Amino acid sequence: MSSLAVSSLLHAYQRELSVRRGLSDHTVSAYLSDARNLIDYLASLVNVDPASSTLEDLGLGHLEIADLRSWLAAQQRAGSSRSSLARRSAAIKAFTAWLADRGVTDQDAGARLASPKPESRLPHVLTAGDAGRLLDYAKDVAESGHRSKIRNWAACELLYSSGLRIGELTGLNTTDLESDSVRVFGKGSVQRVVPVGAPARTALDAYLNVRSQFIVTPTDALFLGDRGGRLDPRTLRGILHRLSSAAGVADTAPHDLRHSAATHMLEGGSDLRTVQEFLGHSSLGTTQRYTHVSPERLRSAFGQAHPARDTWREPVRFGSGSPLGGSSLRACGRSRPDGSALWRGRRKAHARSPRL
Repeated sequence: MSSLAVSSLLHAYQRELSVRRGLSDHTVSAYLSDARNLIDYLASLVNVDPASSTLEDLGLGHLEIADLRSWLAAQQRAGSSRSSLARRSAAIKAFTAWLADRGVTDQDAGARLASPKPESRLPHVLTAGDAGRLLDYAKDVAESGHRSKIRNWAACELLYSSGLRIGELTGLNTTDLESDSVRVFGKGSVQRVVPVGAPARTALDAYLNVRSQFIVTPTDALFLGDRGGRLDPRTLRGILHRLSSAAGVADTAPHDLRHSAATHMLEGGSDLRTVQEFLGHSSLGTTQRYTHVSPERLRSAFGQAHPARDTWREPVRFGSGSPLGGSSLRACGRSRPDGSALWRGRRKAHARSPRL
């Protein structure tokens, strides 16, 4: 095993990720890139060429957690953000677990590796008006009849309409498309069916009429690049950045349209569980991080459901024996039909608590 070439090891790891685990092309590419980056770093420490080195040359069989921490520190010095470090840490832990399972290393060096916590920040969410302006601009440009402009319009409409991840969209085949829905293979090859709105369906029909103009060799890929292959996610990112700039809205990435779709569904009255299914999240907690509820919706929900939404009552003065001492405010809310205060039954309990 120690004489195995690094290139052969990485090829075997690629097969593990794509064939056995069924991960998306985008995820496989990211995991392989991080594995190669680690190997390049280890090779630089012993001054060998990673392209022609063996596992023994790198000392990979005795990989330790200190090596991984040193690699992450080098990534941080190179300017990687905390989010990037967290993602790379997760990817390399998957790699070291696979190495140990195959007997390449004598231990799983990443088992106790602590992942940096990514920055907690709200996603960029377009207003419904800005989303409409962006999509209208893409449609106006597509009216030129140019095949690429029509494709770009259809891709943007579908990203927003169905809340797709960029890898889900570029991974679609023509057989995944139905009249009013699309079959999506999400993370871990989990399948879900999501609806397609009328504007997106119109754009898709226009694109399907010109799709044959992209074809060089027969392919099932729905969205094709200018050279006839499956549309690359990086190409689509660039397209969306240019479209948003030209449309006069904030710089927009594909995932921003997904965030925006989820937020607009919530603001339209959808519940969080439905949005979870729509986005394909296994955890409701993930859905909560991916959505942003506007202050307007919070105020609306408060006004409809919170018992303390009405006018505050006049201050009441507690007796001198009360642990509260002087005057305080009684909890307030709606009145019962008989006119008695909704919270009156709790007043004594409240008075006993100095934290009221």
